[in-house]
Parts: sequence; C-alpha cells; structure tokens
Amino acid sequence: MKYLLGIDQGTTQTTAVIVNERGEMVEKYSAQLPARFPQAGWVEQDPFDILRTVKEACAPLLDKYDIAAVGFDNQGETFILWDAETGQPVTPAIVWQDTRGESVCKALAPHVDSSGLRQKTGLLLDSYFSAPKLKWVFEHHPDIRQKAPDGRLKFGTTETWVLWSLTNGRLHVTDPSTASRTPLFDMNCLDWDEELLALFDVPRALLPDVKPSAGWIGDVDFGNGKPLPLHALLVDQQAALFGQACFHEGEMKCSFGTGSFLLMNIGNQPRLSSHGLLTTVGWNLDGLTVYALDGGIFVTGSAVQWLRDNLKAIPDPASSNDAAKRSSDQGVIVVPALQGLAAPHWRTDMRGAMFGLNRSTTSDDIVRATLDGIACRVYEVVTAMSQDAGQVPPHLKVDGGPSGNPYLMQRIADLLNLEVRVSAAMEATAIGIANLAGVSALGISLDDLARDWKAERIYTPQ
Repeated sequence: MKYLLGIDQGTTQTTAVIVNERGEMVEKYSAQLPARFPQAGWVEQDPFDILRTVKEACAPLLDKYDIAAVGFDNQGETFILWDAETGQPVTPAIVWQDTRGESVCKALAPHVDSSGLRQKTGLLLDSYFSAPKLKWVFEHHPDIRQKAPDGRLKFGTTETWVLWSLTNGRLHVTDPSTASRTPLFDMNCLDWDEELLALFDVPRALLPDVKPSAGWIGDVDFGNGKPLPLHALLVDQQAALFGQACFHEGEMKCSFGTGSFLLMNIGNQPRLSSHGLLTTVGWNLDGLTVYALDGGIFVTGSAVQWLRDNLKAIPDPASSNDAAKRSSDQGVIVVPALQGLAAPHWRTDMRGAMFGLNRSTTSDDIVRATLDGIACRVYEVVTAMSQDAGQVPPHLKVDGGPSGNPYLMQRIADLLNLEVRVSAAMEATAIGIANLAGVSALGISLDDLARDWKAERIYTPQ
C-alpha cells in the first residue's frame, strides 16, 4: 500500500502523520514549538526551531512507510525574512498573533480604499495579516529594507522557509491559499498585486513563486537522504476544511484550539462578506479555485486556560465540562474577549467582561458562562456565514481539543439548531493536507474522501 505524509506546521507544535489511501491516519508524531514574548503584543518564534520541529516530527516516519507524496500546511500569517545567500534569518518568525503592525494600519487607514482592498484580497487592513508587520520591520530596520529590492533577502511563511532550507534554496514557493493571507495577493487573478506591493512597500524580488495548492512542486529531503515528492501546500485552516471533506458549497467546519477558526466553502467564485467576515482562497486544484468565507475567533482554548491558570477555577481544561454541568446560576454572563473581538466585529480595543455576579456566584457558574460565551461567539460567526451565503449549512463539522467538551458542543448545537459532528480524526488538519497530496499524486477522488469521513460523535439540538 502507498502512504502519504502530511505535515501540519502549527503555532504551538508541528505534527506529522502517515495516512493511507483511504484517508485514515496510521501513525503520527508531534514536536512542541516554543514562542517568546519580548514585549506586550509581540509574539515571535525562532525560525530554526520551526525547521527543527518539522525534522523531529517527520524523522520517526520516513523509513517505515512507502511514502508516495508529501503535503505541507502552515500557520498562515506567520512570516520570516532571511538572507538569500547564507540562509540565515534576519528576523525572527513574527507570529500571526503579533500586533506590532497596528501602528502601520492606523497610519495607512486614511490612504487606503478599504472597499478596493477587500475586492482584491478579501481581507481587512489589520495587523493579523503579514504585510502590516512586514512594513513595520522595514520602517524600524532600514538596513533590512535596503537589502530587499535586489534579491538579497527572501520572504516566506513557515512552509516557504522550511522548504527553502531543506532544498538549499532550490524551492522558494507558496500556494494561493497562503499568499491570500498576506495581503499582497489578488485572489481574483491569483498573483501578487503591484498596487498592494507599493502600498506596503514590499519589493516583488522578496516574494516566493505561487504554485497550485495540489500538483508536483519538487522533491524534498526531510533528513533521511531519500527525497520525497511534494504534492500539496495549504494554510492550516484550509487544510482542515479539506480534511473535514467540506467539498461542496455551503459546507463548513470549525477547528477549535487556542481560538476557533470557521471556514465555509462558497464555491468557485469569490464573494465578499456583508457581515464582517473575510473571503479567502480555499485551495487551487486541477485549474479550479475553491473560495471560502473565513471567520476567526481568537479566544477559545485560551479562555479555558485562563479559567485554569488565572482564576484557578478548574484543575485542567477537561474538567470544565463537569463544572459547567454543576452550575446552577444561569444569570452569569462572560464575554470572552480576552484578545479583543475578531470576526465578525474586528474590535481589537474590546476587553472581556463578566455580568450578573452576586454573593451566591460560584466558580462553576463562571466556568459555565465562559463556555456559553465561546458558544455564542461560534453562533455569531456561523450566523454571519449563513447570511452571506444565503443558506443555512447542513451541519457543522468540528475538530480540535475543545471539540471533546460535551457541554460546549451541545450548547453550540442548541444555539445553532444544527447537528454538530465531531470528526473521528482529531488531526483533521494534517490528514487534510495528506489527502490533498493523495488527490494529486495517487488520483484519490473527492467522492471517496467524503464517503470515508467519519464522525466520532454527533450532537443534535435539544
């Protein structure tokens, strides 16, 4: 049997999985990826840590299986600048959560046609994305900016950096889904846009070649001296959409982790949101591009960690389920805006809040209200997507750690009046990118992948 290697280069860890031709995970390894926080709002990683975790996650799998193809997904908006000649980074990896680009966004806002920006990119002018932070680097490090125009520096998201490093500079590539998160890329014609490059002062010589999301890209040696064919590249959330077999227009998924990231397949034409969502490239396959509505919620698992670490309300995240069920006071409300409110509000100035406290309020009530607040945030984004799409999704597919919380999943099902289907494959992202590589390299059909998708548990509205 032929096998596929899927690499999910995420924010907190890199996970590598072996998937068989039926899309079933056979084995996986993960390597933890540290971050550093040099000052308020700054989030960085060591580029060599990213490279190391990819090698460590893949190493135990490389010689055990007959690997036909590799797929590689990435963090999306996290980027690195490095010296093209030496391969040495000139910046840390500046992570998607980093907010140092806010000053750039404020300075540019009076001069930007926000409607035109959305028409081209599907995005907002927000420091969440790469380009404002890249412009910040140039403004604060003129020596770096001076090297940018003549090809002495290279820009890349985490997969671009790793592939460059593993191929000694032979591959400097990304795919349309990743490029569409910069925002330097026109999602309509699938190319870097000269006006956007000028707006953010980015020389085109910095940028990688944009390859289709699926198709042979090149051979990569992941450390065992046996090069493997690379056949798929995606952003992690788009890989999860593919891994959840959301191949038809109107189907959607929510990946739970530190935050909640919801994507809905909207077909082969980009459509702008009227309800505070982003439009993004889903994937590019066989000459066709699938687009998605995108709604990010930045606080989910991190709110439960806050209950554990700051309030000492629970001993571990799993116990939040039992605590919520013990709560007797339904009047307590928590707005979990611990990092502002992202989609569909996009208010970085908002802060978390509690209401309805009284002398009898217990820690269980606050835990229950926090989980309810998370469920309400998911409800907001799904409702916005339904309004934009003009249709209610048939169900909501979910994956990630918090999808194992029965109270939270039932609450979401009740609020949405939809079935919530928990993926049997918890590593939906890594499996998704492996499956996309299998479609390219082995001719696996989308119909077969959709048929083989399984739910571990289904929550029906009560």
